[in-house]
Amino acid sequence: MAQSPATTPAPSDMRRSQAENARILARQRRAVQLRYIVLVLPIVLYLAFFYGYPVLAMLFRSINEPTWTLDHFAEIFRTSVYAHVLWITVQISLVVTVVTLLLAYPLAYLLSSVSSSKANLLMILVLVPFWTSILVRTYAWMVLLGRFGIINNFLIWIGIIDEPLRLLNTRLAVYIAMVQILMPFMVLPLYSVMRGIDRNLMRAAEGLGARPDQVFRRIFFPLSLPGIAAGCLLVFILSLGFFITPALVGGPKDVMISVLIEQQVNTLFNWPFASALAAVLLAGALLIFAVFNRILGVENIFGGTPS
Repeated sequence: MAQSPATTPAPSDMRRSQAENARILARQRRAVQLRYIVLVLPIVLYLAFFYGYPVLAMLFRSINEPTWTLDHFAEIFRTSVYAHVLWITVQISLVVTVVTLLLAYPLAYLLSSVSSSKANLLMILVLVPFWTSILVRTYAWMVLLGRFGIINNFLIWIGIIDEPLRLLNTRLAVYIAMVQILMPFMVLPLYSVMRGIDRNLMRAAEGLGARPDQVFRRIFFPLSLPGIAAGCLLVFILSLGFFITPALVGGPKDVMISVLIEQQVNTLFNWPFASALAAVLLAGALLIFAVFNRILGVENIFGGTPS
């Protein structure tokens, strides 16, 4: 019995089939995109209403009251007092960021070097401050740093000083309290990046004759740079807008921009000027974020993978 030859689809049928497949793939892509939109829509609406609208209202008020003007911004940079407050804010934020990094880096290195069970136990100690209000922690520092607080009593007891030192309402008190409060924001990004570093790289370097300091300096430290960048970015930006701690433990010569904004609103009722100060603070934070993004890339900072 003779076998019939295989039938070949006509070119027009193949084109219709390809077009039908393309339409099916397009519908599937639109369905996936629609699911993504539905998932993020609640948070987008929440941020737009409770964050975006107040920020826009603040910016509008800074240039619209009493009339359309930029005088409020000009006054900030024209008056030496306000420029000095901006400089104090940047100075305190820089010092707090550097000190926090110096203290957090060895701790994060220890956490990343021990076993997971020990690291989880130690991490609880790092996260304990999150369970307590910043206001409560700041009041605790006021008790510790007070004229008759534990620190002054201890220094007098061991004979280092004869009279109580003035620790509260000083720049030193602001540094100490802010570093303690912001420490978890530095430790967590560092620990996340360090935990992901392949330790076989260091063992291989040691096997090739590298000294421990060379292994750390040339392998571990460069790989931990994304964690350093993420921690410094978080701590510095949070420090720029810190209010409660500088207001309670800082002195009259250590006024930060957030305290100045509060005075303009609650004491002087100067909402337009306070809005202009807040806009400058927001612009400074965005500028710093843009610089980090330009140098390191946001995906490298928060993704933990150096470029």
